[in-house]
Amino acid sequence: MSALDRKLLRDLLRLWPQALAIALVMAAGAATLIVGVGAHASLSETRAAYYERNRFADVFANLTRAPKILADDIARIPGVAAVEPRIAKIALLDLPGVAEPASAMFVSQPDLHPPRLNLLHMRSGRAPAAGDESEVVISEPFAKAHGFAIGTTFDALLNGRKRSLRVVGTAMSPEFIYAVGPWDLIPDERRFGIVWMSERALAAAYDLDGAFSSVQLKLLPGTSEAAVIERLDAILARYGGLGAHGRRDQFSHAFLDAELEQLAAMSRILPPIFLLVAAFLVNMTLSRMIALEREQIGLLKALGYADAAVGLHYLQFVAAIALIGIVIGFAAGTWLGAGMTRLYSDFFHFPFLVFRRDPAVYLLAAGITLAAAVAGAVMAVRDVVRLPPAVAMSPPAPARYRRMLPGWVYGLVRLPQSLVMVSRHLMRWPLRSLSTLFGVAFSVAILVSSMWAFGSIEHMIDFTYRRADRQDATISFAVERPRAALASVLALPGVLAAEPYRAIPVRIRHRNVERRVAITGKPPDARLSRVLDRDAVPVRLPATGVALSDALARILDVRIGDEVELELLERDRRVVRVPVAAVIQGYLGLNAYMDLEAANRLMREGAVISGVHVAFDSRQRDALFRSLKQTPVASFIALQRISLQKFRETLAQNILIQITVFALFAATIAFGVVYNFARISLSEQGREMASLRVLGFTKGEVSGILLAELALVTLVAQPLGWAIGYGIALLVILGFESELYQVPLVVERNVYAWASLIVIGAAIVSGLVVRRRIDRLDLVEVLKTRE
Repeated sequence: MSALDRKLLRDLLRLWPQALAIALVMAAGAATLIVGVGAHASLSETRAAYYERNRFADVFANLTRAPKILADDIARIPGVAAVEPRIAKIALLDLPGVAEPASAMFVSQPDLHPPRLNLLHMRSGRAPAAGDESEVVISEPFAKAHGFAIGTTFDALLNGRKRSLRVVGTAMSPEFIYAVGPWDLIPDERRFGIVWMSERALAAAYDLDGAFSSVQLKLLPGTSEAAVIERLDAILARYGGLGAHGRRDQFSHAFLDAELEQLAAMSRILPPIFLLVAAFLVNMTLSRMIALEREQIGLLKALGYADAAVGLHYLQFVAAIALIGIVIGFAAGTWLGAGMTRLYSDFFHFPFLVFRRDPAVYLLAAGITLAAAVAGAVMAVRDVVRLPPAVAMSPPAPARYRRMLPGWVYGLVRLPQSLVMVSRHLMRWPLRSLSTLFGVAFSVAILVSSMWAFGSIEHMIDFTYRRADRQDATISFAVERPRAALASVLALPGVLAAEPYRAIPVRIRHRNVERRVAITGKPPDARLSRVLDRDAVPVRLPATGVALSDALARILDVRIGDEVELELLERDRRVVRVPVAAVIQGYLGLNAYMDLEAANRLMREGAVISGVHVAFDSRQRDALFRSLKQTPVASFIALQRISLQKFRETLAQNILIQITVFALFAATIAFGVVYNFARISLSEQGREMASLRVLGFTKGEVSGILLAELALVTLVAQPLGWAIGYGIALLVILGFESELYQVPLVVERNVYAWASLIVIGAAIVSGLVVRRRIDRLDLVEVLKTRE
């Protein structure tokens, strides 16, 4: 081992607290990168493998009824590799021990041949026997939520007739990785599941013998999806086709895409912050180390060590710290990635989902972390290389102090001598003081940019559940009903108020941009489910025109007064032009609204409704639910309170874990920055502090000077951290935005308070650690130190 190698080991042992603090900050950056990129790769590659293995379809279409022979015409569309006609219907369930009405999507399985698309991944049991009217396979999450086993029976209301069904197997499907019922936001396995049934049995239940109500297509590579959808819509138009769509509009696939975009955004935004702070810590520590070792550097050069060898020695010191950070980051990233994968398994139902430990991801994290460390060391190492031996062996020129303000200011303001000492020392090294200031500010910013989610989600909940959709339940009909059905709903036990709505599937188009949405028709005097503007003020829907959510208006690039094309996906499939009458606020999906009567005029129909929003007396809740379970026209019943409770429980758990992780990361940065700054200040002012002790100052008075310096930097950094955190949160919002949901940026005051408290707490801990070193100063040894 060479002399420089022995010196490297001694330096690491001597400066291990500072080295560890820097390594922990680097570890936070590496871990965040591993978690973001690794989880993204895990989700993306697992989905791709699942889709490929189980032949997930490319194009989907629902319709009223078409003969199965029509599948041959569909198969002849150029570029179509496979066609799977089927029956898909939503029906009410009556589950043992569950008071609330539940629903399920019933999907047929072919009897005469194996399925061609969306193959089931059987988890237990077997497929239903061909033609058996009682045997079903249910989705595994639904089975687990209710404790269903092979042989369990439950009742379902199929096409208005109650049937007893028996579970013969559990399965998963690539079509329902993220299964959410209508009007729900978060999967609720207790109230919505998937049921697969023999095609012959399901056809008999819905009078669809020899017919289908849904079709899925697999395309050949390179085929134009838009061209196939256009041909498919033309074929299905006379059979009540509701408009074909690709994977982009398939809800499960779209939600996974949104999650992958969020992970990509996290990987782009957060790691650079950690590594930037780490780079400045390296520069600050190494610069001071070189300043203290000027004589040793000069002596090494005088003894024949080349400039490159001495510079490489300090780069190796930095590389060793980076290596420690990389190892810690690898361990933390792997652990956090496995935990995040377990969280994802509660949302996304894959046959398997394992955090992918791709060596390329770890090499990327190591390379970026090492590059950040070297970048922070470059300036200091350059000074080492340029330092001539004779200059290095002489002490540096003393600092030149001067008044910061005119003399008359000091006459007006009598500053304590200790505060003058603190301010002079901070101004002596302005770049290092600013670097420390920004380091502490970034730790505050990380907390602000993560804890803002609490306020934003509460704002979304308040806007959606308390101001806009204030109903207790929403009853969706299997098919459109006359408005007279509203009176039947009002006659149900406990119903206090009811409002009808009409849902019309359309393609909305402006210039060359189009989206597939549902226009919701509402009464102009709606009280339960209201349309609100950006200020949460109710909007009265005009007799003509359409109101668009701000997200949809942005995508279409339209304003009030512009005209949009509506391609109706029901009935005669006309294309009409209507003006944009209002732009309203909406956080969930892309929404469009019309006056109820105007919506029915658009469809050239009479008084027709798709469902009813109701408010009910909670004291008659059980009686109402019993009646709803026997309602033959209903296919799904959304319960606002249960949906809100599920929304809160799921997001609260995930956000709490996320906030905990980021709080630890931020505390690590704050501790590392403040501790390194304090240690460097102590090394610079050790002689002065020892002199003060000899002059009679107490330990508390001496340490108070250094701690005041730390406190001043930490306190001044708080408002800067708040501003930077708000900016980072804004970037996160832009990265997370998708067509499925738009998250508002609402940063409440308690967010700033908690962020500052955590960082100040970390700074106090680091200050107390340094205080112990001040108390243990060897006065004689320090006073012997050469200036």
